[in-house]
Amino acid sequence: MRTILECARALEAGELTARALVEDCLARIADPNGEGSRAFRKVYAAEARAMADAVDMLRGSGRAPSPYAGIPVSLKDLFDVAGEPTPAASRILQNAAPAKAHAPVVARLLAQGFIPIGRTNMSEFAYSGLGTNPHFGTPRSPWQRHVGHVPGGSSSGAAVSVADGMAVAALGTDTGGSCRIPAAYSGVTGYKPTARRVPREGVLPLSTTLDSIGPFANSVACCAIVDAVIAGEPAAAAPQPAAMAGLRLAVVQNVAMEDLEAPVAAAFSRALTLLSKAGARVSERRFEALGELPAVTAKGGFSGAEAFAWHRQFLQTCGDLYDPRVRVRIELGRTQSAADYVDLCSARARLIARLNAETAEFDALLMPTTPILPPPLAALETDEAYFHFNTLSVRNTVIANVADRCAISLPCHKPDEPPVGLMLMGETMGDARLFAVAAAVEAVLAPLRS
Repeated sequence: MRTILECARALEAGELTARALVEDCLARIADPNGEGSRAFRKVYAAEARAMADAVDMLRGSGRAPSPYAGIPVSLKDLFDVAGEPTPAASRILQNAAPAKAHAPVVARLLAQGFIPIGRTNMSEFAYSGLGTNPHFGTPRSPWQRHVGHVPGGSSSGAAVSVADGMAVAALGTDTGGSCRIPAAYSGVTGYKPTARRVPREGVLPLSTTLDSIGPFANSVACCAIVDAVIAGEPAAAAPQPAAMAGLRLAVVQNVAMEDLEAPVAAAFSRALTLLSKAGARVSERRFEALGELPAVTAKGGFSGAEAFAWHRQFLQTCGDLYDPRVRVRIELGRTQSAADYVDLCSARARLIARLNAETAEFDALLMPTTPILPPPLAALETDEAYFHFNTLSVRNTVIANVADRCAISLPCHKPDEPPVGLMLMGETMGDARLFAVAAAVEAVLAPLRS
C-alpha cells in the first residue's frame, strides 16, 4: 500500500518517475479482473500521462511545483472539472452543461502537481452510506471480494481506488460519514475536516449545512497532506504524533457502542487495550448532548430538506430517472415545514453547545466507525434491508457532521480479519490536534496491520 510520503521520497531520489506511477495506476484500473470499471466513471488516461511527463521534466530541472508533484489522485464524481459535466453518478446530469472552472479544491491539487487519474463512482447524488449505484454498478469492498460486500458510501469508488492502488490518494465528500464509512469498509484511512476549513464551491451539494470535503489515503500523514492542500494551508509534512502517555480519550458509550457486530466489538476492544497499554487514559463516558440527535435527524434532517430544495425541479421533470432508494430519502424533505427547519437548526445549536461543554476535558472521542461489517450486496435486495443497513452504517459517523467537528477513521483490524474502522473525533477547528492524536494512535495500532 503506497503512501504519499513514500512516493514523494522515491520521486525526489529518482527511484521512481511520475510516468511510471501513473502507468501502474492506469494498469490497475484497466485490469479486467479488478474493480476499475465499477470504481471509476471516467479515466483521464491521456491527460494523466501528459501531466506525468511534464512533471518529470520539471523535476529533472529542479522546478517541480511541490514534493508531491506527479502523485495520482482520484476525484469523486461531484467535483467540477473545467469543460466537463458534473454528473454525481446520476443519469440525470450525464449531459449537463460543462463546468466553467475547476472547483477550488481541484485547482489546489493541480497547483501542487497532483495528477487526477479519473472521476470515481459514488452513490447517486451522494445520498447513501452503503455506496451502491444501480445505474453504473457498485465497486466491491476488498474484503471477501469473491462474495461481494458493499464498499461504503457515498464515496465508494474513492475508497476502492486507494485500497486497490488505482490512486495514491482520493478526494471525497462527507455529509454523514461518506469519507469515513467507505474507509472503514475498504480498510483505508478517511478524513472529515471541520467543514468550514475547505471551500465547497464547485462541488455538487447534498446538504449545504453538513457537507465537507476530505481525503482518503493509506496513512494519517497522507490525509494531513491532502487536507492542507485543499484547505489552502501551508504545505504539510507528516504530523508530529502527540505523546501517547496521558492522552485523554473518551469512548462514547451512548448511541455509538450499541448493537456492535462481534468482529467490530472485538477489534475495537483490542485497539482500546493497546492504547491503554501505551499510556493513554481511556475512559468510558455517556454524553447527554447526544440525546438531541433524534431531533436533528427527524424527517430527513438537514440532508432531506436541503437536498429536496436542490432537486425539486428535477423530481418533477425526470424523477423516474433517480435511484428509487435515493429519491425516497430526498422526498422526505418535502414533509418538512419552515417551522420544522427552524426547530432543526435550534436542536443542532443546542447539541453543539452541550457537547462542547461535555467533551472539553478530552483530547479526542473514540468509537467504532460503523457498528457493523460491510453487508453483502446480496443482502440488500429488499428496501427494508437496504435502509436498515444504511441507518446502521451512518449512525456513528453522522455525529461529527451534526456536531460540526473533525473526525478520522483508521483501520484497526488484522490483515486476515474483516475490515473494522476506529474513529477519532476532535473539536471544531481542532483538525491539527486531531491529526497529531491520530498519528499517535496509528503508531500504536501499526503492529496489527503488519
